Amino acid sequence: MYKPPNPLEVPRFAGIRTFWRLPYLKEIPRGVDFAVVGIPFDTGASYRVGARYGPEAIRSQSLILRSHNPVLGISPFEYCSGIDYGDLPVVPGYIEDSYKRIEEGLSTIVGEGVIPIALGGDHSITLAELRAIARRHDPVALVQFDSHTDTDPNYYGHKYNHGTPFIRATEEGLLLVDRSIQVGIRGSTYSKDEIDKTRRLGFEVITAEEIYRLGIKEVARRIQGRVGDAKVFVTFDIDFVDPAYAPGTGTPEVGGPSSREALELVREGLKGLNFVGFDLVEVYPQYDPGFITALLAANIVFEFISLIGLNKMQLMRMVSR
Repeated sequence: MYKPPNPLEVPRFAGIRTFWRLPYLKEIPRGVDFAVVGIPFDTGASYRVGARYGPEAIRSQSLILRSHNPVLGISPFEYCSGIDYGDLPVVPGYIEDSYKRIEEGLSTIVGEGVIPIALGGDHSITLAELRAIARRHDPVALVQFDSHTDTDPNYYGHKYNHGTPFIRATEEGLLLVDRSIQVGIRGSTYSKDEIDKTRRLGFEVITAEEIYRLGIKEVARRIQGRVGDAKVFVTFDIDFVDPAYAPGTGTPEVGGPSSREALELVREGLKGLNFVGFDLVEVYPQYDPGFITALLAANIVFEFISLIGLNKMQLMRMVSR
């Protein structure tokens, strides 16, 4: 079983900076359920840059994590095993070359039946992740927590940046769009029909205003109903959260959920889904006073791992009946 050291035996500030102090391994041992992997690429950003330092910051803030999730009622490492795989190689300044390296690097993990949890990096990296996921699993559902749709047809005449991954993923047949949902969309747009264009691609879209009108429990119910039993990739752009709680990001948008609301949506909206991958993107440490954005990011990944553990626990109980 691969898991963090006991924080009551080894102080949390001790050791190298892997996520949650998980064992750092550049191979996938048998019996591993998930692998945390950094993707330090930010050349796809259109406004601020600096997400290349996101994986390092998230790992550093993850040291505070303890072993039990009292809200979900799960100690994940009683049921699942995980490692920190380190960072995938990227080519700064060259997005298509980086895509090839990300896809190949992630395919090594996915090919072993292990769930990747990627730490970004800007949101452009998700396209390469979905290519690797689809090689193993065919098209999958997408749950996207974000303030932007990221379905722009191009930026400055180019196909690839952090505003285009999901129109490209749709065009490449990587997604089950009729099972996919975007949650938290808000802010000014380039055109009056930007959100409608995304809906015409097939996505269900729940705006930030609709979150407040519907309430978190209803939004969670809609996520569950949209995805159903499909294999699902979850992408969490930290700018989903209001910049009052997550200022360290590339394209902040006011009027979003609080950190508590974001955690509740992750727990309730994703519980029991058939996960094949996660990522958390757009953490910019240089804009992050007190590391509060990176700390939130680490805690969201903690929820991802708890959900994996919860699924494993339920499976083990079914098998033992």
